[in-house]
This record gives sequence, C-alpha cells and structure tokens, in this order.
Amino acid sequence: MAFVFYGFFEIEVFVCVKNQCVMLYLLLSVICSVAVGVIFKIARKWSTNAKQIVLFNYLFALLLCYAVFSPDVTAITAEAPFLLYGGLGILLPVVFLFLITSIKNIGIVKTDAAQRLSLFVSILAAWLLFKEVFSITKLIGISIGFLALFCVLNKTADNTKSDLKYPILVFFGFGIIDILFKKVAAFTTIPYTTSLFVIFSIAFFCMIGVVLYEMIVQKKSFQLNNLLFGLLVGGFNFGNILFYLKAHQAFSTNPSTVFAGMNMGVILLGSIVGILVFKEKLSKLNYFGLVLALLSIVFIVVSV
Repeated sequence: MAFVFYGFFEIEVFVCVKNQCVMLYLLLSVICSVAVGVIFKIARKWSTNAKQIVLFNYLFALLLCYAVFSPDVTAITAEAPFLLYGGLGILLPVVFLFLITSIKNIGIVKTDAAQRLSLFVSILAAWLLFKEVFSITKLIGISIGFLALFCVLNKTADNTKSDLKYPILVFFGFGIIDILFKKVAAFTTIPYTTSLFVIFSIAFFCMIGVVLYEMIVQKKSFQLNNLLFGLLVGGFNFGNILFYLKAHQAFSTNPSTVFAGMNMGVILLGSIVGILVFKEKLSKLNYFGLVLALLSIVFIVVSV
C-alpha cells in the first residue's frame, strides 16, 4: 500500500515539475519576444539604421543557432525544400523591417497584437487551401479575432495620422511566414533546427546585400550602435525561439496550451509594457480589442 502511495507521489511531483518547466519556458519566451519590441522602441531615440540592426540580429542568431542546436548541414540534400527556405529567408527580414516601422509608428501594444493575431491567416489558409474542417467554436474564434484586429488597430483621437499599412503588413506577413514554417516542419527528413539554420543563413546574406547597397550606393555609413542593438535583438530573438521549442518539447502532449500561453502572454505583457512604461495612448475601443484578442485565442484553443 505504501508503495502505491509512493508511486502516486512520484507521478504528482513529476507532473508539477514538468508543468513548472513549461510555465518557465513560456514566460522566458514571452519576455524575449516583448523585449525585441522594447529594444526597437528604445532604438528610435538613437541615430540607428533599421537594416543594419536586422543584419546583425541575424548574424548573432545564426551563431547562437549553430552553438546551441549544432545543425547537421550534411542532412541538406537535393530533395530539401529550397523554395520554402528561400521564401522564408527573404520574407523574415522584410517582415522584420515592417515590424520595426510599425513599432515606431503605432507602438508596441498594437504591433504585438497584430503580430499575434496573424495566426488567423494560417488558420484561414488551412480552411480555404487545405480544406480543413472547422468546428463552430473555431469559426467563432476566427470571427472574434478579426473583430479584435479592427478594434486594436482603430486610431486613437490623438493619433489620427498613424499609418496602418505597416501593422497590416505585419499581420499578413507573419501569417504567411507561419504557413511556410509549418510546411518546413512537415518535411521531417531534415531536422527542424537544421532547416532553421539554413533559413537564418539566407536571411543574413540577403541583409548583407541590402546593407552593402545602402553603404555603396546611398553612401550610408556603418554605426557601432547598430551592431550593439542588433546583437541584443538577435539574442532575444533566438531566446524566444529556443524557449518556445523547449516549452513544446516539455509539453508535447498538449501543444495548444503552449500556443495559447505564448500568444496571450505576448499580448498581455506587450500591453503592460507599452501602456505603463512607454505611455502609449489607447482608446476604449483599443482596450476592448485587446480583450477580444485574448478571447479569440481561447476559442481557438478550446476548438482543438
């Protein structure tokens, strides 16, 4: 009898420790994600070049990816999805630049919400392109999500000149990136971390071309502060990916919980930082949109 109780105790301790690990990984991933926005918000006070920051971001992320994941580049064969790699390698830095501009233009709160609500682009793609059957609950979640996006991006009274094209580009850009990453993950003959290394490499070389063009043709000079900001962004960017993957590994039986925790956590923490630290102005409709965004994610998770 004592053996049975001891067995149950061991299981309970294991589950508690496992859940604590998941929560820790999620919290660290959320902090890293929001930190990227904070860095760009701070960088606007300096004489920085967004393209140089993105370049050094991928350099540092690439080095960390190699050091932590030890990617096996010999696994890359002629059958590898090079079209997907190339598409992601180009899209990632382009959408990153949209993200920077959006943060500078309308702030962290709205940009983070637009980025996290981009999940509805991939969900709609699953429905329209891949003929996935949706439940009523998921359809309700999608409807609430688009209503949330409208409310969140609605202009405040003191910010009527804000350009909404950048958060909309962030919304669609990250949605398309999510679709392409899912396709890469489905290509199981090559480890996901190796694919990630290849994609980061393409993004890095793309940005080298862009920055060299700026320096040679447009006569823009290299600035040390861009390197420093780029290293910071690259570190937090990689941390976001690393801890998110670890959370999924620790809670592999229920990925929807990790997914919900990540998206809701970023919206909540991003809102707190944007409103309290950077004094970003939101209307009552914007606040209502943030509540709807959280509610929509809940509906999506419940429908899984």
